[in-house]
Amino acid sequence: MNSDLTVREFEAIAGHIYKHSGIRFELGKQYYVSKRVAARMEATRCQTVDEYVRLLTASKAGPEEFQQLITLVTTNESYFFRDFDQLAAFAEHCLPEVIERKVEEGDNRLRIWSAGCSSGEEPYTIAIILREMLGDIGRWNIDILATDIDQNILNKARIGVYEPRSAKEVPPEYLERYFVNRGDQYYLNSDIKAMVEFRNMNLNDQAQMRRMRGFDFIFCRNVLIYFDDQSRKRVVDNFYLSMEKGGYVFLGSSESIGRISNAFTLCRRGNYLVYRK
Repeated sequence: MNSDLTVREFEAIAGHIYKHSGIRFELGKQYYVSKRVAARMEATRCQTVDEYVRLLTASKAGPEEFQQLITLVTTNESYFFRDFDQLAAFAEHCLPEVIERKVEEGDNRLRIWSAGCSSGEEPYTIAIILREMLGDIGRWNIDILATDIDQNILNKARIGVYEPRSAKEVPPEYLERYFVNRGDQYYLNSDIKAMVEFRNMNLNDQAQMRRMRGFDFIFCRNVLIYFDDQSRKRVVDNFYLSMEKGGYVFLGSSESIGRISNAFTLCRRGNYLVYRK
């Protein structure tokens, strides 16, 4: 079994991934993709790359196999309270601003979208922050929607059990309050788990994106780095339509909207720069 991808084979698989996810793999990633295709060829007992390409693109099993492949080619590393300074800007500045406006308007609904949520650390972190910051949380109708293209990682997120490395940045008082330590694993409090809805979603799917409306905050951190400029712009434009006026988008620290879209206003909140509609 030879799983080393030729340029033609790589372009066929990379093109299929791009078409169905918006994730772009350049030719320089040929070795990276080859190793992951090799793993899936072994699992599916495909003897040649062409046979695997046919399985992926022209068989009834294709969509399910795509889910398996996308699990391998996307990085799902995450941990609780990642990028603490950004979360502090959200908790101490952006959230109170939005809450104050909603109180004035008589609106008790708060909608937050974690796009590209991976194994759930980000949306669960947001839920913990809301528990800590909203003294009257019972009066609020809170929706935290967490989406990812990888169904396998969503199944893990719903379970809410994590290795110590995922909890390494959790403040000790929160660790005691919201987790139960059993051996070498941390079990998330059921009240926090109940605050988050997980859903399989492709940010490149226009029909799905059109249904996303009314969000006050969107977290899409370290996701757009996998997209090309065309896909990034399409996603960001859809985020704009998905948001309430005065809402905020949070990206990864190395990501920027400014180069691809002027839809959002860059502003400073605390020690952090954020994007506001």
